[in-house]
Amino acid sequence: MSRIAKYPVELPKGVEFNLSGTTVTVKGSKGSLSMELNSEVELVQEGTQVTAKPRSGSRFAVAMSGTVRALLANMTHGVSEGFEKKLELVGVGYRAAAQGKKLNLTLGFSHPVEYPVPEGITIETPSQTEVLVKGADKQQVGQVAAEIRRFRPPEPYKGKGVRYADERVVMKEAKKK
Repeated sequence: MSRIAKYPVELPKGVEFNLSGTTVTVKGSKGSLSMELNSEVELVQEGTQVTAKPRSGSRFAVAMSGTVRALLANMTHGVSEGFEKKLELVGVGYRAAAQGKKLNLTLGFSHPVEYPVPEGITIETPSQTEVLVKGADKQQVGQVAAEIRRFRPPEPYKGKGVRYADERVVMKEAKKK
């Protein structure tokens, strides 16, 4: 059996787990998430614990049981506490401002960049050079953060650009004469 699938997912207080057919729905204070269950995996609920078990002994079923368990753990964490990614803007004149359902970015281009915020995601700008991406879906939070970073990734000579808060940019030395 998968090592990860051996550990059950603990459902915190206030989180509702529902399995109907092949659809798993998890509801909590931060929202509701659902996913389609693979036919090779079954979920067993015992009180406040949910365990993912492979239906057969095949290698694929064992691998999918670990994957489903990890996805279920991310869903329960997302609807109870939520996920967050922090981005920093490094560069002279680089600014960010959240206005309703849009994020306005000034990144040194001849035009301002407007990013429409998708449903289920909230974007905050505590300062002009910080962007906080929050949401219940871990994959969606990471995708939105990556799309914002893609507008101006950090360059290796001065380090200017949009970077993750924990990202370390390896600087290159300038060309010698």
